[in-house]
Amino acid sequence: MLKIKEYARAESLEQAYEWNQKKSSCVIGGMLWLKMSSRNVGMAIDLSGLHLDQIREDEECFRVGAMVTLRELELHEGLNRYTQGAVKAALRDIVGVQFRNLATAGGSVFGRFGFSDVLTVLLAMDTSVKLYRGGELSLEEFLGRKRDRDILEEIRIRKQPGFHMVYKAHRNSRTDFPVLNAAVSLEETGGKLVFGARPLAAFGLPMAKEVREKIQAGALTVAEAASYMEQTAEKVPVGSNMRGSAAYRAHLVRVLGRRGLLKLQELWDGKKGGAEQ
Repeated sequence: MLKIKEYARAESLEQAYEWNQKKSSCVIGGMLWLKMSSRNVGMAIDLSGLHLDQIREDEECFRVGAMVTLRELELHEGLNRYTQGAVKAALRDIVGVQFRNLATAGGSVFGRFGFSDVLTVLLAMDTSVKLYRGGELSLEEFLGRKRDRDILEEIRIRKQPGFHMVYKAHRNSRTDFPVLNAAVSLEETGGKLVFGARPLAAFGLPMAKEVREKIQAGALTVAEAASYMEQTAEKVPVGSNMRGSAAYRAHLVRVLGRRGLLKLQELWDGKKGGAEQ
Protein backbone atom coordinates (compact mmCIF):
# COMPACT_ATOMS: atom_id res chain seq x y z
CA MET A 1 0.00 0.00 0.00
CA LEU A 2 1.26 3.46 -0.92
CA LYS A 3 1.34 6.01 1.90
CA ILE A 4 2.18 9.69 1.32
CA LYS A 5 2.94 11.87 4.30
CA GLU A 6 3.24 15.22 2.51
CA TYR A 7 2.40 16.57 -0.96
CA ALA A 8 4.37 19.53 -2.36
CA ARG A 9 4.09 21.36 -5.70
CA ALA A 10 7.52 22.59 -6.75
CA GLU A 11 7.87 26.20 -7.88
CA SER A 12 11.27 25.66 -9.53
CA LEU A 13 13.54 22.83 -10.62
CA GLU A 14 16.04 23.91 -7.98
CA GLN A 15 13.41 23.53 -5.28
CA ALA A 16 12.32 20.14 -6.64
CA TYR A 17 15.94 18.97 -6.69
CA GLU A 18 16.56 20.07 -3.11
CA TRP A 19 13.39 18.38 -1.86
CA ASN A 20 14.25 15.19 -3.74
CA GLN A 21 17.59 14.75 -1.97
CA LYS A 22 15.80 13.19 1.00
CA LYS A 23 15.57 9.42 0.58
CA SER A 24 11.92 9.45 1.60
CA SER A 25 11.00 11.98 -1.13
CA CYS A 26 9.72 11.00 -4.55
CA VAL A 27 8.89 12.81 -7.79
CA ILE A 28 5.39 11.57 -8.58
CA GLY A 29 5.13 12.25 -12.34
CA GLY A 30 1.78 10.87 -13.46
CA MET A 31 1.77 8.60 -10.38
CA LEU A 32 0.59 5.54 -12.34
CA TRP A 33 3.42 3.16 -11.48
CA LEU A 34 3.97 4.69 -8.05
CA LYS A 35 0.44 3.97 -6.83
CA MET A 36 0.93 0.27 -7.64
CA SER A 37 3.87 0.08 -5.25
CA SER A 38 3.97 -0.53 -1.53
CA ARG A 39 6.08 2.17 0.07
CA ASN A 40 6.06 5.13 2.44
CA VAL A 41 6.71 8.47 0.73
CA GLY A 42 7.75 11.32 3.00
CA MET A 43 7.24 14.03 0.38
CA ALA A 44 5.49 13.56 -2.97
CA ILE A 45 6.96 16.16 -5.34
CA ASP A 46 4.72 17.47 -8.13
CA LEU A 47 6.45 19.00 -11.20
CA SER A 48 3.23 19.97 -12.99
CA GLY A 49 3.74 23.70 -12.42
CA LEU A 50 7.17 23.85 -14.09
CA HIS A 51 6.07 23.96 -17.76
CA LEU A 52 7.60 20.58 -18.57
CA ASP A 53 4.47 19.42 -20.42
CA GLN A 54 5.31 20.54 -23.96
CA ILE A 55 6.76 18.90 -27.08
CA ARG A 56 8.79 21.42 -29.05
CA GLU A 57 10.05 20.73 -32.56
CA ASP A 58 12.58 22.63 -34.65
CA GLU A 59 14.74 21.75 -37.64
CA GLU A 60 17.27 19.87 -35.50
CA CYS A 61 15.34 18.00 -32.83
CA PHE A 62 12.26 17.24 -30.77
CA ARG A 63 12.31 18.36 -27.12
CA VAL A 64 9.91 16.36 -24.97
CA GLY A 65 9.25 17.74 -21.49
CA ALA A 66 9.33 15.26 -18.63
CA MET A 67 5.64 15.85 -17.84
CA VAL A 68 4.41 15.19 -21.39
CA THR A 69 1.95 12.29 -21.24
CA LEU A 70 2.37 9.09 -23.21
CA ARG A 71 -0.87 9.88 -25.03
CA GLU A 72 0.51 13.24 -26.20
CA LEU A 73 3.68 11.48 -27.35
CA GLU A 74 1.63 8.80 -29.13
CA LEU A 75 -0.42 11.33 -31.10
CA HIS A 76 2.29 13.88 -31.94
CA GLU A 77 2.15 14.42 -35.70
CA GLY A 78 5.76 15.51 -36.06
CA LEU A 79 7.19 12.52 -34.21
CA ASN A 80 5.01 10.07 -36.11
CA ARG A 81 5.90 11.65 -39.43
CA TYR A 82 9.60 11.41 -38.55
CA THR A 83 9.30 7.76 -37.43
CA GLN A 84 6.73 6.61 -40.04
CA GLY A 85 4.24 5.89 -37.27
CA ALA A 86 6.64 3.87 -35.09
CA VAL A 87 6.09 6.04 -32.01
CA LYS A 88 2.33 5.50 -32.21
CA ALA A 89 2.86 1.77 -32.78
CA ALA A 90 5.05 1.56 -29.69
CA LEU A 91 2.69 3.41 -27.35
CA ARG A 92 -0.82 2.50 -28.48
CA ASP A 93 -1.01 -0.79 -26.55
CA ILE A 94 0.36 0.45 -23.22
CA VAL A 95 -2.50 -0.53 -20.85
CA GLY A 96 -5.24 1.83 -22.10
CA VAL A 97 -5.99 5.40 -23.18
CA GLN A 98 -6.90 6.52 -19.65
CA PHE A 99 -3.55 5.24 -18.41
CA ARG A 100 -1.60 6.94 -21.21
CA ASN A 101 -3.43 10.20 -20.52
CA LEU A 102 -1.71 10.30 -17.11
CA ALA A 103 1.57 8.36 -17.40
CA THR A 104 4.48 10.66 -18.29
CA ALA A 105 7.40 10.36 -20.67
CA GLY A 106 9.80 11.40 -17.91
CA GLY A 107 8.51 8.78 -15.51
CA SER A 108 8.75 6.08 -18.16
CA VAL A 109 12.39 6.95 -18.90
CA PHE A 110 13.55 7.67 -15.35
CA GLY A 111 11.93 4.43 -14.13
CA ARG A 112 14.12 2.34 -16.47
CA PHE A 113 11.43 -0.36 -16.55
CA GLY A 114 12.46 -3.61 -18.17
CA PHE A 115 9.06 -3.98 -19.88
CA SER A 116 9.14 -0.47 -21.35
CA ASP A 117 7.97 0.12 -24.93
CA VAL A 118 9.00 3.76 -24.50
CA LEU A 119 12.67 3.03 -23.86
CA THR A 120 12.88 0.63 -26.80
CA VAL A 121 11.57 3.14 -29.33
CA LEU A 122 13.64 6.01 -27.89
CA LEU A 123 16.87 3.98 -27.94
CA ALA A 124 16.42 3.37 -31.67
CA MET A 125 16.69 7.13 -32.23
CA ASP A 126 19.42 9.65 -31.45
CA THR A 127 18.05 10.35 -27.98
CA SER A 128 19.52 12.13 -24.98
CA VAL A 129 18.15 13.25 -21.63
CA LYS A 130 18.61 16.57 -19.84
CA LEU A 131 19.05 16.28 -16.09
CA TYR A 132 18.83 19.28 -13.76
CA ARG A 133 22.19 18.65 -12.09
CA GLY A 134 23.78 16.09 -14.40
CA GLY A 135 23.30 17.99 -17.65
CA GLU A 136 22.73 16.35 -21.01
CA LEU A 137 23.83 12.77 -21.68
CA SER A 138 22.89 10.09 -24.17
CA LEU A 139 20.03 7.77 -23.28
CA GLU A 140 22.43 4.80 -23.41
CA GLU A 141 24.72 6.51 -20.89
CA PHE A 142 21.80 7.41 -18.66
CA LEU A 143 20.48 3.84 -18.61
CA GLY A 144 23.92 2.57 -17.65
CA ARG A 145 24.34 5.03 -14.78
CA LYS A 146 23.74 4.25 -11.16
CA ARG A 147 20.36 5.54 -10.02
CA ASP A 148 20.53 8.90 -8.26
CA ARG A 149 18.17 11.64 -7.08
CA ASP A 150 18.54 14.06 -9.99
CA ILE A 151 15.52 15.54 -11.80
CA LEU A 152 14.84 14.67 -15.44
CA GLU A 153 13.81 17.83 -17.28
CA GLU A 154 13.64 16.89 -20.92
CA ILE A 155 14.10 14.15 -23.51
CA ARG A 156 15.79 15.26 -26.72
CA ILE A 157 15.50 13.42 -30.03
CA ARG A 158 17.90 14.69 -32.70
CA LYS A 159 16.77 14.38 -36.29
CA GLN A 160 18.98 12.38 -38.65
CA PRO A 161 18.95 12.56 -42.48
CA GLY A 162 16.93 9.79 -44.10
CA PHE A 163 15.72 8.39 -40.78
CA HIS A 164 13.31 5.44 -40.93
CA MET A 165 12.08 3.20 -38.13
CA VAL A 166 9.89 0.15 -37.56
CA TYR A 167 8.48 -1.01 -34.22
CA LYS A 168 7.34 -4.57 -33.49
CA ALA A 169 6.12 -6.23 -30.28
CA HIS A 170 4.63 -9.51 -29.17
CA ARG A 171 2.10 -9.55 -26.33
CA ASN A 172 0.10 -12.40 -24.84
CA SER A 173 -2.88 -10.02 -24.86
CA ARG A 174 -3.19 -6.61 -26.44
CA THR A 175 -2.72 -4.36 -23.40
CA ASP A 176 -0.45 -6.68 -21.41
CA PHE A 177 3.26 -5.98 -20.95
CA PRO A 178 5.20 -7.17 -24.01
CA VAL A 179 6.89 -10.57 -24.01
CA LEU A 180 9.48 -8.89 -26.25
CA ASN A 181 9.58 -5.69 -28.26
CA ALA A 182 11.88 -4.51 -31.03
CA ALA A 183 12.71 -1.28 -32.83
CA VAL A 184 14.77 -1.31 -36.02
CA SER A 185 16.02 2.02 -37.39
CA LEU A 186 17.98 3.21 -40.37
CA GLU A 187 19.49 6.48 -41.49
CA GLU A 188 21.82 7.40 -44.33
CA THR A 189 25.03 6.35 -42.58
CA GLY A 190 23.96 3.85 -39.92
CA GLY A 191 21.34 1.59 -38.45
CA LYS A 192 20.34 0.11 -35.12
CA LEU A 193 18.42 -2.82 -33.64
CA VAL A 194 16.93 -2.48 -30.15
CA PHE A 195 15.22 -5.22 -28.12
CA GLY A 196 13.31 -4.61 -24.89
CA ALA A 197 11.23 -6.57 -22.37
CA ARG A 198 13.95 -9.25 -22.48
CA PRO A 199 12.65 -9.09 -19.60
CA LEU A 200 15.54 -6.73 -18.82
CA ALA A 201 15.64 -3.11 -20.02
CA ALA A 202 16.07 -2.24 -23.69
CA PHE A 203 19.33 -3.28 -25.32
CA GLY A 204 20.64 -1.92 -28.62
CA LEU A 205 23.31 -2.89 -31.10
CA PRO A 206 24.42 -1.39 -34.44
CA MET A 207 23.18 -2.80 -37.70
CA ALA A 208 25.85 -4.50 -39.81
CA LYS A 209 27.06 -2.26 -42.65
CA GLU A 210 26.38 -4.88 -45.32
CA VAL A 211 22.79 -5.33 -44.10
CA ARG A 212 22.22 -1.56 -44.05
CA GLU A 213 23.55 -1.20 -47.58
CA LYS A 214 21.37 -4.04 -48.86
CA ILE A 215 18.27 -2.47 -47.30
CA GLN A 216 19.11 0.88 -48.84
CA ALA A 217 19.55 -0.82 -52.22
CA GLY A 218 16.29 -2.74 -51.80
CA ALA A 219 18.22 -5.99 -52.14
CA LEU A 220 17.83 -7.70 -48.73
CA THR A 221 16.13 -11.08 -49.18
CA VAL A 222 13.99 -12.92 -46.63
CA ALA A 223 16.69 -15.60 -46.32
CA GLU A 224 19.42 -13.00 -45.73
CA ALA A 225 17.34 -11.19 -43.09
CA ALA A 226 16.68 -14.50 -41.33
CA SER A 227 20.35 -15.49 -41.44
CA TYR A 228 21.44 -12.14 -40.05
CA MET A 229 18.95 -12.37 -37.20
CA GLU A 230 20.15 -15.89 -36.33
CA GLN A 231 23.58 -14.39 -35.74
CA THR A 232 22.25 -11.27 -34.01
CA ALA A 233 20.05 -13.21 -31.58
CA GLU A 234 23.18 -14.76 -30.06
CA LYS A 235 24.30 -11.25 -29.00
CA VAL A 236 21.02 -10.29 -27.28
CA PRO A 237 20.82 -11.42 -23.61
CA VAL A 238 17.36 -12.72 -22.71
CA GLY A 239 15.81 -14.25 -19.61
CA SER A 240 12.65 -15.92 -18.36
CA ASN A 241 9.64 -14.74 -16.39
CA MET A 242 5.92 -15.51 -16.15
CA ARG A 243 5.31 -14.20 -19.69
CA GLY A 244 7.88 -16.28 -21.52
CA SER A 245 11.02 -18.37 -21.34
CA ALA A 246 14.49 -17.30 -22.44
CA ALA A 247 14.29 -19.73 -25.37
CA TYR A 248 10.98 -18.22 -26.51
CA ARG A 249 12.36 -14.70 -26.27
CA ALA A 250 15.44 -15.69 -28.29
CA HIS A 251 13.02 -16.99 -30.94
CA LEU A 252 11.12 -13.69 -30.86
CA VAL A 253 14.36 -11.73 -31.30
CA ARG A 254 14.90 -13.61 -34.55
CA VAL A 255 11.30 -13.28 -35.75
CA LEU A 256 10.63 -9.65 -34.82
CA GLY A 257 14.08 -8.60 -36.00
CA ARG A 258 13.57 -10.26 -39.40
CA ARG A 259 10.13 -8.72 -39.83
CA GLY A 260 11.48 -5.34 -38.80
CA LEU A 261 14.33 -5.44 -41.31
CA LEU A 262 12.05 -6.38 -44.18
CA LYS A 263 9.44 -3.76 -43.24
CA LEU A 264 12.23 -1.19 -42.99
CA GLN A 265 13.27 -2.04 -46.55
CA GLU A 266 9.70 -1.44 -47.73
CA LEU A 267 9.67 1.96 -46.05
CA TRP A 268 13.08 2.89 -47.43
CA ASP A 269 11.97 1.95 -50.95
CA GLY A 270 8.92 4.16 -50.50
CA LYS A 271 6.52 1.31 -51.25
CA LYS A 272 4.52 1.85 -48.08
CA GLY A 273 5.89 5.08 -46.69
CA GLY A 274 3.89 6.37 -43.76
CA ALA A 275 1.82 3.18 -43.55
CA GLU A 276 0.39 2.01 -40.24
CA GLN A 277 2.88 -0.23 -38.47
